Amino acid sequence: MAPALRRRTSFGKSKRLWRLSLMSLVESALAGDRLSLTRLLTQVENDTPEGRQALAALFPHTGRAHLIGVTGAPGTGKSSLVNRLALHYRTQGKRVAVVAVDPSSPFTGGAVLGDRVRMRDLAGDPGVFIRSMASRGSLGGLAQATAGLVQVFDAVGFEVIMVETVGAGQSEVDIARLAHTTLVVEAPGLGDDIQAIKAGILEIADILAVNKADRPGVENTLKALKSALELAHPVRHVFRHHGKMETVEAPDAPVYNSWIPPIQKTVATTGEGIPELAAEIARHVEHLRQSGDWAARERSRLRSELDALLREALFARFREQVKETRYEEALERVFRRSLAPGEAVRILLDGC
Repeated sequence: MAPALRRRTSFGKSKRLWRLSLMSLVESALAGDRLSLTRLLTQVENDTPEGRQALAALFPHTGRAHLIGVTGAPGTGKSSLVNRLALHYRTQGKRVAVVAVDPSSPFTGGAVLGDRVRMRDLAGDPGVFIRSMASRGSLGGLAQATAGLVQVFDAVGFEVIMVETVGAGQSEVDIARLAHTTLVVEAPGLGDDIQAIKAGILEIADILAVNKADRPGVENTLKALKSALELAHPVRHVFRHHGKMETVEAPDAPVYNSWIPPIQKTVATTGEGIPELAAEIARHVEHLRQSGDWAARERSRLRSELDALLREALFARFREQVKETRYEEALERVFRRSLAPGEAVRILLDGC
């Protein structure tokens, strides 16, 4: 056999073995093997060809899990709250996955794994899987691979998937595009009482949890949040008429705005308020299904993921087609202020 033919035969054989190995890994993960699941998650997070093939194979099995996003400013107790919620769902027999997006280490680029320290109560439970991942500089509080990890957990049968974000503050809104239910966590004593309003994350909340409710100042925090919600979701107007207080109900809100985020006090360290919080989450799920918003959110989530992947693929193709020297020349002209960035983009695209 000619050497070239031998090389082609060898390459074809190794490719077939690779596909068989990948499908075996996928089937083992679907059957509940945690080691196979761990390997798949690593491939997906690193965006390898194997990871992309695995996602394609697993995608038909997705669409059953309830995705809960947990966000809020640093120090509000998000990890402790996720820990307690996971324990609560386990008492109901539900399989729970937690994706904890940690800030990237400035030295290694990996996750600092701070969230796992606060979730030691879940260690050893076969019905719980915790995956920490580095944000790797991604804005919006989520790493780009988070959606892929969520798909894997969904496919292998986890009924509740909680995604805890970095806690970056004002850019913490990407979670609303990924989750069915977005839980915004606040806490008293972290600054002024309208910190969440200023940060811009109050608007994405489906449920507000005021954690560390045993601390002083909790009533002021509750009052500020309730005032903000009344402005965003007017339910009734109160006014004085001939010396008497009158209440007039607001006009019926449109269907898409019919959910008013509830506020629930919790103390994650003791578990106080956790059953009530879980009940509010269940009520939100029921609202989504009855109103048809579940399907709308799922469609929006998949559209957002598709758009993100398309942008990434188009940019990669663009960089392949444009010579590095040409790109650097355009960048140098922009740096010298002799070419506007918009014009540079047009020139580079015209040359593709």
